[in-house]
Amino acid sequence: MSLVDPVIELGRGLWRTLSSMFERTVTYQYPEHKRTVRPRFRGRHVLKRYDNGLEKCIGCSLCAAACPSDAIFVEASENTDEHRFSPGERYASTYEINMLRCIFCGYCEDACPTEAIVLGDNYEMSYYTRKDAIYTKDMLIEPVSSVNQTTPQKTPTGVFTRSVPEMKDAKD
Repeated sequence: MSLVDPVIELGRGLWRTLSSMFERTVTYQYPEHKRTVRPRFRGRHVLKRYDNGLEKCIGCSLCAAACPSDAIFVEASENTDEHRFSPGERYASTYEINMLRCIFCGYCEDACPTEAIVLGDNYEMSYYTRKDAIYTKDMLIEPVSSVNQTTPQKTPTGVFTRSVPEMKDAKD
């Protein structure tokens, strides 16, 4: 190694620095201009509803079983016709996701038979305490479109005979 080699390397480094000064910047002014996410991005979870306002989650706990980090806790309760939350016999009375444990793998989304849990495109999650990182059902479920569609609903007897609706063929 000669004395000239470190000087050549220093020159290469300075050249890289000087040439990058004239490139276009890629800095986003974050709170004002939010970056668009890719279509396959997995962000914060969302619990979906049917068009009539009933919750898609039937409390089967398949998402909790599929979760490799054990971040999901589901507790099911029985539906009645006077107090109906979802079609079928059961609904998720407690649904919690510990976002500190979640690895955003999407296995919960794949395991759900009713497509109730979806990983959305929201990436703005911050917590001051560990308790704030546990998202409850009220925080996860999407809002209803009108006041008449809130749950629990009173339904006529025998309207809902299946907890999992007839699925159509997937279209990509």
